[in-house]
Amino acid sequence: MSVRRSFLADMGLGFTGLALAAMLHKDGIARPDQNWLPPDGKPHFPPKVKSVIWLFMNGGVSHMESFDPKPMLTKYAGKTIAETPFADTQDPKKLAIERLVVPDGNGNQRNTLYPLQVGFKPYGQSGIEVSDWFPHLGAQVDKLAIVRSMWTTDSNHGAQTQFHSGRHQNDGDFPTLGAWVHYGLGTLNENLPQFISMGNREYWNKKDGHYLGPAHDAVPLRIDPNAPLDFGKPERALDPQAQQIGAELVRELNLQRGIEYPNDPAMAARIASYELAFRMQRSIPEAVDFSQETAETKALYGIDQPHSKDFGMQLLASRRLVERGVRFIQIQHGAGGAGTWDAHGGLKANHENNAKAVDQPIAGLLVDLERRGMLKETLVVFATEFGRTPGAQGSDGRDHHIFGFSVWLAGGSIKGGTVHGATDEIGFHAAEDRHYVTDIHATILQQLGLDSRRLEVPGRKRLEIDHGKPIAQIIG
Repeated sequence: MSVRRSFLADMGLGFTGLALAAMLHKDGIARPDQNWLPPDGKPHFPPKVKSVIWLFMNGGVSHMESFDPKPMLTKYAGKTIAETPFADTQDPKKLAIERLVVPDGNGNQRNTLYPLQVGFKPYGQSGIEVSDWFPHLGAQVDKLAIVRSMWTTDSNHGAQTQFHSGRHQNDGDFPTLGAWVHYGLGTLNENLPQFISMGNREYWNKKDGHYLGPAHDAVPLRIDPNAPLDFGKPERALDPQAQQIGAELVRELNLQRGIEYPNDPAMAARIASYELAFRMQRSIPEAVDFSQETAETKALYGIDQPHSKDFGMQLLASRRLVERGVRFIQIQHGAGGAGTWDAHGGLKANHENNAKAVDQPIAGLLVDLERRGMLKETLVVFATEFGRTPGAQGSDGRDHHIFGFSVWLAGGSIKGGTVHGATDEIGFHAAEDRHYVTDIHATILQQLGLDSRRLEVPGRKRLEIDHGKPIAQIIG
């Protein structure tokens, strides 16, 4: 019996076992030599939001051509940084935050200033300037809190993982923010996964749970009611009763196997995932079926236009999933190699096309959430791995840039119409109210009612920088 109890206690760390773990500890069934308690699925303090929609632009969005205009780039275009009043931006002490994975042709200093490739104009009551490539988001700027003072340390595309996990690729593999949220909070809907991923993910950014276990990886989802999940339905038609019998048999066999191998987290995750998969066979196709949505709603997300159709469908699905109780949705735009926003050359065409793909869908999401009364309890985040260099790469591109870049948040009791932090006059360094990427994590966790220090697991002490600090200035 003790072996079975040990296995069940381990299951408590799995995909749907948070409540089970709490019950086992309450009943004194868990291993007595363990003082540490896993999360009970409840927030640590009253939450302000229920769900997060995390929008991540792969490749590195130019902060200077999106949400942080720098007219000095145009004024001093063609001059080297050393020839301008801003030569101190290349002080070696200021550049020392960079940590290389391997030296290569990416993430290098580009010294000849490159002019802005797009215009800006003020929007909304706040008068915040937004690039002409994002007119729909500009119209929603009074909902946004733009953080213009981000920095990171990985100058290559491992920064994708760094923004999600807070740790540099050289340090190893660590759980992502979505995995921590999944680990810490209970389900809002037992028929749906609580952590969903959409869009392609590269091998270095493929997993989420890592030492928390595979149970905390996101469930990948396609926006296709006929095949939204891999292996999401039987190969041939089955009577529902027969399918139920089969599911029960598999569960019993897995439990028996678990008694023999009680310390196998993959087994615990597999059992939970089978049970959830059985329930999802009905709930997921309905959630991604847009047949009941009006033509006006679909047009709001840009689904009626070829350039924004795919991303618009993902964001409409996100609204429907959050509406049904999904906790954390992670959408990766432009994956494939380094990412489609990786504009080492042809920046103007690259960013203009990518912005057309995402601008209207994201603005539509904000409008739709607000009019349904969902924006206050849903936190939307627009992030990217790093910015792009003030200097030119080649004749018409910008390189990776870790020293200063922008992200924004909206909804979830975030102060809209706000700009926080600043880069210097050429957008090189985060100069005011600097924020490492985990400050964004800490802000999100606080809104969800979670304290990251109370989520740590034995033997995995986290660094102070892993936790970050909530950005109080943007929280309502």
